[in-house]
Amino acid sequence: MSLAPREQVDFLVLGGGVAGLSFALEAAAHGSVLVLTKKGRSEGSTQYAQGGIASVLGPDDDFDRHIEDTLVAGAGLCHRDAVEVTVREGPERIRWLLSLGVEFDREEGHLHLTREGGHSRRRVAHAKDTTGREVERALLAACDARGIRIVEDQLAIDLVTSAKLGLSGPPRCLGAYVLDRASGDVSTVVAAATVLATGGGGKVYLYTSNPDVATGDGVAMAWRAGAPVANMEFFQFHPTCLFHPAAGSFLISEALRGEGGILRNKAGEAFMVRYDPRKELAPRDVVARSIDAEVKRRGDDCAFLDMTHLPKAFLLDHFPHIYATCREFGIDMAAQPIPVVPAAHYQCGGVVTDLHGATSLPRLFAVGEVSCTGLHGANRLASNSLLEGLVFGRRAALVARELLDGGRLVAPDVPPWNPGNALAPDEGVVVTHNWEEVRRTMWNYVGIVRTTKRLERARSRLRTLRSEIREYYWQYKVTPDLVELRNLADMAMLVIESALRRKESRGLHYTLDYPDADDAQLRDTVLTRSDAE
Repeated sequence: MSLAPREQVDFLVLGGGVAGLSFALEAAAHGSVLVLTKKGRSEGSTQYAQGGIASVLGPDDDFDRHIEDTLVAGAGLCHRDAVEVTVREGPERIRWLLSLGVEFDREEGHLHLTREGGHSRRRVAHAKDTTGREVERALLAACDARGIRIVEDQLAIDLVTSAKLGLSGPPRCLGAYVLDRASGDVSTVVAAATVLATGGGGKVYLYTSNPDVATGDGVAMAWRAGAPVANMEFFQFHPTCLFHPAAGSFLISEALRGEGGILRNKAGEAFMVRYDPRKELAPRDVVARSIDAEVKRRGDDCAFLDMTHLPKAFLLDHFPHIYATCREFGIDMAAQPIPVVPAAHYQCGGVVTDLHGATSLPRLFAVGEVSCTGLHGANRLASNSLLEGLVFGRRAALVARELLDGGRLVAPDVPPWNPGNALAPDEGVVVTHNWEEVRRTMWNYVGIVRTTKRLERARSRLRTLRSEIREYYWQYKVTPDLVELRNLADMAMLVIESALRRKESRGLHYTLDYPDADDAQLRDTVLTRSDAE
């Protein structure tokens, strides 16, 4: 299945994860829906989410506790209204997933709930250690049953806006230009509402738990279209990714620490007690910085997560995927500690939205990791991410349906993509080299621990790289690699500029030049197009 040169739909959804599909299923009752995915229809961060979905589901839990845990993890920057909406609507979203056939783990007839770092109660519903895969399966099946059109291997190049086309009237989003990865053809998709559900941008870092599709496309496109982005300095590094030369970016779920895993250094010492009284159950930013500090203090290349004190049967039952994957790399987690290192994991900032996922650009919505709803603040609480996608995917659809004029799309005359005099690309090595340099620069200078000098060095290099990329982009015909490189470089600059503006340490942003939090800076870092050119 491919796109026609011109498509016209009521709702265009860019991305096929939990947020995008939740929107699609709600919106399908009100108009035509087209979901575009960059690669395979299930390929995205949702598919790889291991831990689960946090929600108030146990008899010893309540909304106030979940709200407070989220606010504490967010280090003062959460928007309380966004937290309350997400937490209070959570249980109903879990029931909705159950109605779609999601098979969460159960114990004695009830949902089995686990606990992760930063949570004061067991409240994480899960499907073994492959929750995201199970949720994605059920959502795709529901979309198929509803006849929702999903087209694979489609990469949005840029948003179509009235301002870019010189149309009269208020500024608004009209759809997107979309590149077919296989054919190289560019389609024009016009929509009453365009939804960014493109996920995050973890590939901006050299080491990440994210899949290859996570190149910050939605943030970059929205920023270029004039929508503000916020809090891009707060990039969450997952404390525990498998450290093995052949393992790529395999995540070792936080749930292992929730079930009693102990972090040790190469000498076998349990070191978290030196860094935080909550030890292994401290929030992710604390644990990641602690591992980073311990590894640097000793000169080790990794830390170790020890599960050997737990029964093998328990590990096989609760973490079968992680156990099997570790075994593939010669590690028996029942008999030996798992070597782990931190890696870029989750983008807590994004495109600024209201409580219904609407951006400042009319007819453009952002849901899931691409957005900044105010839920996560300076640090995401574990397993609140899938929850946010479920809640805001639905909320956005309830508002987007009101954009249809009498139930029908009134479409402007949007011209087809015009490549001008662009040449066929003949210097692929340029794209590859710049891709690697962007990611390595970010890892070396804009990582877990920062300094102003490192950030300024990164900004200087990124300015040069973005100039080179921009020149190449306008000279040659677009390719998937070039589109992603352009987005990745814009994404990197937004992270750097945001980090330079926050002259304090808070949540996921830690700088040696300003090691303490400063309540005078208790505000979001908001950037518009003019701030990071």
